[in-house]
Amino acid sequence: KKKKLKVSANYLDYVPKLVPENKLECDEKGQITILMENKGFFNAIAKKFFRMPETTTVHLDELGNFVIGQIDGVHTVNDIAEAVKAKFGESAEPLYNRLVTYMETLRNNDFIYFDEENKDKKRKK
Repeated sequence: KKKKLKVSANYLDYVPKLVPENKLECDEKGQITILMENKGFFNAIAKKFFRMPETTTVHLDELGNFVIGQIDGVHTVNDIAEAVKAKFGESAEPLYNRLVTYMETLRNNDFIYFDEENKDKKRKK
């Protein structure tokens, strides 16, 4: 069974920001591709022995493309959810669970971060 993701009100107040090391390319149709540099110890080994490329390209679907376009360091997750709802309507449902899962995937793969996380890290130091 899949667990239902609980969306807290605080999460909806988070402001996502793109990780600046990753580059975005936009084609003539407005499709966004994320170019992520493969760095770090394990990636260095993979590049040397398995001919892993220097960068990984991530092509986004229509919904992902729209969400990435909304991440500007100003809009909250809730603002982005409202924009997704206005553009995609019922086809985006279950909206909040899908959006939070997508945001967590982006965060876990170092495409985005939340200022709230940086505040917490600074407090721990």
